[in-house]
Parts: sequence; structure tokens; C-alpha cells
Amino acid sequence: MTENRLSNRIGRDSFAGYPRPDGRLGIRNRVLVLPSVICSHVVAEEIAARSPGAVAAPHDHGCGQLGADAEQTERTLVGLAGNPNVAGTVVVGLGCETVRSDVVAAAVEERGLPVRELTIQDTGGTDACADRGVAAVADLRESAAAQEPAEADDSTTTADEPAATLGDLTVGVVVDDLADSTRRHAHPLVAELVERVAAAGGRVIVAGNERFAAHPDETRALVGDAAADRLLDAADRPARATRVGTEAATQGFEAATGFIGDAPVAGIAAYGERVGDEGGGVTILDAPSRVEEAATGLAAAGAHLVLHVTGQGTPAGHPIVPVVKLSGDADTLAAVPDDIDLDAREADADDLESLLLAVADGDRTCAEQHGLTEFAIARAGPST
Repeated sequence: MTENRLSNRIGRDSFAGYPRPDGRLGIRNRVLVLPSVICSHVVAEEIAARSPGAVAAPHDHGCGQLGADAEQTERTLVGLAGNPNVAGTVVVGLGCETVRSDVVAAAVEERGLPVRELTIQDTGGTDACADRGVAAVADLRESAAAQEPAEADDSTTTADEPAATLGDLTVGVVVDDLADSTRRHAHPLVAELVERVAAAGGRVIVAGNERFAAHPDETRALVGDAAADRLLDAADRPARATRVGTEAATQGFEAATGFIGDAPVAGIAAYGERVGDEGGGVTILDAPSRVEEAATGLAAAGAHLVLHVTGQGTPAGHPIVPVVKLSGDADTLAAVPDDIDLDAREADADDLESLLLAVADGDRTCAEQHGLTEFAIARAGPST
């Protein structure tokens, strides 16, 4: 990030947001078009493309999944619909899938959140379903438009409606490498930010189960035996960033997890599970370090935004949560300067905090400016 781009954000200490019916505050106001199965993702994408303010989350899951794998997909879809950045959800199914759209929609409705549901087979086919979906999004958008941003100007807020601050954020963190530049420049910066969020009463959710699985003794000492058992089989699951796990074992626990700092670790959350709003501190999410899968897990857990530390400059964004890119690698920063939001070599924790608050207040990240909305769901195990 250039000096001018950063200077516009220095000194931010609060943000506006979008109040939700359940009392939470979102930092984006999007209607989510959510396919329950791979067979309906093209229709979901068409609905979103025809609907201002809507985003789709296309994936290749929901059909032929078994057991824990199907359960994780369903749990994740419900969690995504419950993210505070989502003003309402249209769940789109085919009508004969394993992960059923009506079941997902019912679970979202049980949380008291706005939701509509339709299937291609029940509406009369692809075209009819797309038309019905566009109408459903418009209905939800009308309700979302009434959710005006919470006022962040101290001069106009009241004692009952204080400005939202760092302590009101849930920040997701994923570090996708263990390069020397990342450990030297980014880890200390992120660690201080994590400690600040926790101290302010906010929540930090950290992805990267391979890092902990590589160090079982240290993980047990950090979170206890029962919680550690939820992470320590991560290395045996499919679709994991095994390079990160191998490097974590070689470099040691502190090097692998130093970006957490000294903030208290509250526990472990399953992939797709919502992290409670009460209290602060750090929750370790049972998610891999691959940013596309990690960002989805963090969004389902309730993160308002994701801080992505990358030595390689991976430009992936996400449809639901803004993804803030931080890098300390000189070659990456020189090669893709317009894809990185903050240079970890030059910034301090004040800069990073101001940047996150600015993004929470509506500033678009590099990934958002480029329209990058990569989406992937981690697998819990093999399915047919």
C-alpha cells in the first residue's frame, strides 16, 4: 500500500455498521444467494448477477457426500447465512440433493434470520428458478435497505448507541506460509493487533489447523486435552495445506503460531461452527491454511473480515467478508503492489488497526476493488 492510501486511514478509531435483527452489527450489507448443491450453483450465480447488492457462493459440494462430510457442508452453509455481513439469504437447491435447500433454510430461519428458499425442480426449471430467485433477492434487498448504518460520529451518537470500535469486531486471521519474511515482519505486527482486539473485548478467530497438529504437546498445553483432540487429526484429512504442516514441524511451535501473540485462547471451533459473541480472546478454527477454504470457515464462524498474511501474494478474496492482504515479502510487494493492502515491513500496529477499522467502515480492500470472490469449502473426509 502506498503512503497516500494509508494516510487516508490513519487515526480511525470507530466505524459504522448495519444492525441485524439478532443485535449483531455487519460491516457489509449483502444478500447471499446460496446454492445447497453443485447442481444449482449456475442458477445461483445468475440470480446474483441479475441482482444489485447480491453475491453468490458457488461450490462443488452437496451431492454424494456422506456422514461428517455432508454434515460439515450443511453446517458451513448455515453458518455463512448467519454471518453479520449478510442481510438475507436465498437458498437455491435442485430438489434431490444430499444437502437439501429446505433443511438449510429451516436452520437459518431458526436463528431468526431473513431467508427464502426455492428449488429448480419445484419452480419449473432453470429459467423460472432464476426469475423467482431475482424476485426473492429484491424482496430481501428492500428489507436490507431499511437497515441504515449505525452512526459512528461521536457528535450524533447517544449514550444508548455508541460508536462501534475495535472491540465490536470479530477478526479472522489466516497465514498461508511460514517464509522468513512472514515470520520476521508480519507475525509481530499481527500478534500485537490480535492482542489489541482481545483486550478491547473483540474476538479473533485463527485458521491453520496444520500448525497445531504438527505440535501436539504444545497444543495440549495451550487449550487442554479435550479441545486439542479436535485438531490433532488434521494431518490425516484430505485437502490440507501439507506444506505448511511440514514447515511448522520443522520450525517449531512458536515460529508456526507466533502471530497469535499472548492473547488468551478461548478454545477450538469446528469448521462451519459459529463462534459465540460473548467475551473476547482467540478461538482456533479447525480450518486449513489454504486461504479460500480458511476464509469460508472464518466467515461461517462469524468473522466480519479476514486478515490474510501472505508471503506469496495470493490475491484471493471472498464473496461475504472483506479480505485484507498483509505481506512482508519484498519480492511479492514489488511484483503485485496493487494486490496487497499493507506492507508489513513499513507498518506498525496503529497502521494495521486503522486499516481494519477503515475497511469495517466501508473502505474496499484490494481484493474487493478487483472483484475477487473466491470460494471453497473444506472437506471433512472422503465421500463417494
